[in-house]
Amino acid sequence: MQDDMTRRIVAEFFGTFWLVFGGCGAAVLSAAYPELGIGFLGVALAFGLTVLSMAYAVGHISGGHFNPAVTLGLWSAGRCANVHVLPYIVAQTLGAVAAAGALYLIASGKAGFAPGGFASNGYGDLSPGKYALVACFVTEAVTTFFFLFIIIGATSKGAASGFAGIPIGFALVLIHLITIPVTNTSVNPARSTGPAIVAGGQYLAQLWLFWVAPILGAMVAGYLTRWLYQEGKIVQTTIVEERRVA
Repeated sequence: MQDDMTRRIVAEFFGTFWLVFGGCGAAVLSAAYPELGIGFLGVALAFGLTVLSMAYAVGHISGGHFNPAVTLGLWSAGRCANVHVLPYIVAQTLGAVAAAGALYLIASGKAGFAPGGFASNGYGDLSPGKYALVACFVTEAVTTFFFLFIIIGATSKGAASGFAGIPIGFALVLIHLITIPVTNTSVNPARSTGPAIVAGGQYLAQLWLFWVAPILGAMVAGYLTRWLYQEGKIVQTTIVEERRVA
């Protein structure tokens, strides 16, 4: 039992590490690179690809959450056991912080480097498009709601078996294409925490929104889909394969 929990925690740590390192790394290192910058589309694809690739790499071990909002949303839907919630969230947050630290070591190797926002999320003056707090809160809550709605629907009884990682990864791409100008896209409290620690200052002061809004949206989706699908008790959701008990 303990060995199983350890494997799950390690999977969540590295899955979240890859998400932050790949997605935020694309934003910090490649988005505006002279002449060959990948722009918003490239960053959006990077985030989607991190989730897609790790879903198939370790999703069968831990369920492939890589996001505290996903863990709490699945818990509220009856798809994540109580015992997994806190360890998963701790592992995800530590993975995100470790990834931000590794990315900082790489980025700071360039002459003249200044961390700036370091792919952090923000509202008001720290929003890429200067969107106000309420607009940013609604954006994060609504998009995380639909992210969980898609995750739960794609892994439900009757959905195409083994292919759930594809719509989930592309859902994250779409979310980024919509929301990068508004909040720089969180939908993931761990993803927000790592870069905010590096950026510091007001980015840390605004971090609360990127925990509260995604978790709120995710849990509302979880409770709604618990009623919508009514599949019985589901002890663990993985975006590659489900395990159910009657």
